[in-house]
Amino acid sequence: MKGKSVLTALASIPAVILAAVLASHSGGAAAAEQPPSGQQVKEICKACHAPYVENYLATKHGQQGNLRGPSNRGECLACHGQNALEHAKKGGGRGVGGIFGFNDPKVSADVKSDTCRACHLHDRHLAFWDSGKHRKNEVSCNNCHILHGEAGPGSTIALNKPNPSVTPYQTTVRQLQYETCTACHKQIRSQLLKPSHHPIIEGKLKCTDCHNPHGALSPAMVNSESIRELCTSCHADKRGPFIWEHPPVEESCLNCHNPHGSNHNRLLVEKAPNLCQDCHDASRHPGTIYGASGGFNAIPVPPATAAVPNTRLIARGCVNCHYNIHGSNAPAVRGKVWHR
Repeated sequence: MKGKSVLTALASIPAVILAAVLASHSGGAAAAEQPPSGQQVKEICKACHAPYVENYLATKHGQQGNLRGPSNRGECLACHGQNALEHAKKGGGRGVGGIFGFNDPKVSADVKSDTCRACHLHDRHLAFWDSGKHRKNEVSCNNCHILHGEAGPGSTIALNKPNPSVTPYQTTVRQLQYETCTACHKQIRSQLLKPSHHPIIEGKLKCTDCHNPHGALSPAMVNSESIRELCTSCHADKRGPFIWEHPPVEESCLNCHNPHGSNHNRLLVEKAPNLCQDCHDASRHPGTIYGASGGFNAIPVPPATAAVPNTRLIARGCVNCHYNIHGSNAPAVRGKVWHR
């Protein structure tokens, strides 16, 4: 029945168009001079693949004004190869004619991506594709992009959304980019849902505001030479230069912050003062850890016979005094210990 439906669809193709396709494979001199136009090829494909063609026409790929797009480079043949004509000539069907398919698991990710790069080669965002982690992990363009799909609200590109989320944080109807990225980066998705997070799930920030998914030479493919430069491009007040630099800040913001989300205020990887004591535990105050014996209900520690309540955790914290923790320009010791 499936074969009959394909033949019925082919029968609906205008005779002139189908004749042009068949003539192009006859080997005659006239056929070589008059190959089927892109419009004719598109009509042939539409006879069986109408939904794909209609969606394709709604994207940038199908726009006639896009001079570098498939619409001006042979339509369907630009991406699916010349075997698409042989595919139609033999009546269609899976595996007939050897048509190039992006969802074919037998085709390597490099071959699929190279097909896209044939047109997008001069895109500056793809300059470091070969050096990026996505290419090295065999991620192809169609893993993130819907090639025949129409872009969602507020977006210029169609992105896959395999597991769209419904959260109370969502305040926009736009297509949220993070839903595509976190389909693979599931650990990042869990961090974005923590109480303290950048406004990514609200649609105010995108993953590409910080990362270049198409490849970069920087760590984690960020859009700057270093993590610190990336963070200070928005948090300019933390950039400096300062007379008294805080060494962990100068090295990397990730020493103290988790950029995707945290259970602690200000995206801290750990609650202060424990965070500060990861480095400041050998001298100065307080010098001892904030453990169970130093909490609100202290546990007796031999040879003591009774618990002694400790107020170290009540309205106290390192930043109460050392509030210029990122750096200070104050003179003398007040600046050296980041008091102001």
